[in-house]
Amino acid sequence: MSDSPAGLPSEEGDGLAATEKEKEDTKVGWSAAKEIAIIIVIALVLSSLVRAFVFQAFWIPSGSMENTLLPEDRILVNKLSTHFGEIHRGDVVVFSDPSNWLSAGFDQGNIVQRSVRKAFSIVGLAASPSDRDLVKRVIGVGGDKVVCCDAQGRMSVNGQALDEKSYLYPGDAPSDEPFNVTVPVGSLWVMGDHRSESGDSRFHQQDPAGPFVPVDKVLGRGVWVGWPVSRWSVLRVPETFSSIPVNPAGK
Repeated sequence: MSDSPAGLPSEEGDGLAATEKEKEDTKVGWSAAKEIAIIIVIALVLSSLVRAFVFQAFWIPSGSMENTLLPEDRILVNKLSTHFGEIHRGDVVVFSDPSNWLSAGFDQGNIVQRSVRKAFSIVGLAASPSDRDLVKRVIGVGGDKVVCCDAQGRMSVNGQALDEKSYLYPGDAPSDEPFNVTVPVGSLWVMGDHRSESGDSRFHQQDPAGPFVPVDKVLGRGVWVGWPVSRWSVLRVPETFSSIPVNPAGK
């Protein structure tokens, strides 16, 4: 029998009740923590799968695609477009360096910036390409004859002159480097929109591997400028590419 006076709570009973309550609270806390941890892991796994197979963000390190893309822009790339669809003339694509085009790489910022970009990019929360990825616009696909320049200083594909005003960097010529090429099947001829600042297909014509980008090197097609917010925009194919005829002979 308890020695506690009648009507007063037992200190011993209170102590046992408090202990049981603390244990229960601890179990609830651990259960909630485990649930949160599971949710985070699932979210990270799903994010990584989306990044690997569907969409991936890329950071723009240089001005070779100005003014379509500016340095420090982040773009969203559709990776399914290369696995289950064709790459079209006018597409903005991200591709792996085909044959040491980036012999010197590019500046990705200081070690802290690089580490943060890398950590976030692993889970698809930020963009941080390797120093072997490039972004350019597709001008010619397999079988196309791409020539620059005609008497009016225009570039042509399969005999059709391109009107590049909507995307060519203001003041730039279509090319200061003349060329006349036929794109092999399974390859692409790519150029930057800021022609005077772009080391694109034009400047690799004497490379042992040639100036063309193999289609299997393409990581995806750019679909959206997502950062900064003031730059939000869809990356569309310019109208001029819609009227280019097919070059069936590849000549």
